[in-house]
Amino acid sequence: MPKKFIKRWMPDHEKVRNHPQLNKIFGKLLHDPNLLHLNRRSVSGAFFVGLFMAFVPLPSQMIFAAATAILLRVNLPISVGLVWLTNPVTMPPVFYFCYKVGAWVLQRPVTQHTFELSWTWLQTELGAIWQPFLLGCLICGLVSAVLGAALIRLIWRWHVIRQWEARKQKRALAKNMSK
Repeated sequence: MPKKFIKRWMPDHEKVRNHPQLNKIFGKLLHDPNLLHLNRRSVSGAFFVGLFMAFVPLPSQMIFAAATAILLRVNLPISVGLVWLTNPVTMPPVFYFCYKVGAWVLQRPVTQHTFELSWTWLQTELGAIWQPFLLGCLICGLVSAVLGAALIRLIWRWHVIRQWEARKQKRALAKNMSK
């Protein structure tokens, strides 16, 4: 992976450690240096956490992603950043897709619902679709998390092998030039 490129966008460990809101919630847990490491395990784990939490239909996805990243000791900023795949613009189509997946798995017909942000709608309409919706979110979250983590591991491995081959060729060229 292009570590230098990613490191450019990573926050300073001291900034994360001394962030007032994060300190209130997580305290000394933020002092773990593994939370900002860029290695294959940490980044692929962060992709797993971030992509899974993106499909959790709760308003505090970022806090759950941060807590899970801290518990699993994976890269914190990547985990929290990936949650934004489901933002206010992308959330309706993504969660509708999750509902359709859940309805397909449960073999229920997909019903058309008009969304209203009201307590009445939550009591009536959400009560009818909560099972396929939550099952779809779980399935989509797990599938995207596993695929994302596996893809990152494969890309990371491919990049490392390419670097090894380049070094090997460079050494062979230097050896031939010295003769």
